[in-house]
Amino acid sequence: MMSDTTVTDLADLSTVAETPAAPAAPLREKEVDAQGRAYATGRRKDAVARVWIKPGSGKVVVNGRDQEVYFARPTLRLVIDQPFQVADRAGQYDVIATVKGGGLSGQAGAVKHGIAQALAKFEPALRGAVKAAGFLTRDSRVVERKKYGRAKARRSFQFSKR
Repeated sequence: MMSDTTVTDLADLSTVAETPAAPAAPLREKEVDAQGRAYATGRRKDAVARVWIKPGSGKVVVNGRDQEVYFARPTLRLVIDQPFQVADRAGQYDVIATVKGGGLSGQAGAVKHGIAQALAKFEPALRGAVKAAGFLTRDSRVVERKKYGRAKARRSFQFSKR
């Protein structure tokens, strides 16, 4: 019989294709600390979130308060849960986050970004699904600064003819 590396005929190709290949190793390694948590930093507008995730019951704590207390609006809680929904891991991880800067909407976006990054570090196999949803990319849109001689960033002062 011929070696596995050389194929001279189409009949030989079918025997080579049937041999099982070695399982592909994940491109990235699992990154966890001594307590078994994955850490990541999320950013959105002026908000910066430091996020730790670990296997648990799905409890989310933001700045020492439960997510229902800190993010009172249901839409903000939906934003935070998006990475878990995409990865089919809802209720499987506990999240501890500290957020500074910005408003509530920006802070929710920062926590979402941090959860997605930490989830990709804890389970590298989920990185493709989370990345395809666009959660690993930092949303770089920030408020434009006010310019001199203008009412706001772009709005001019009201023109007076007389």
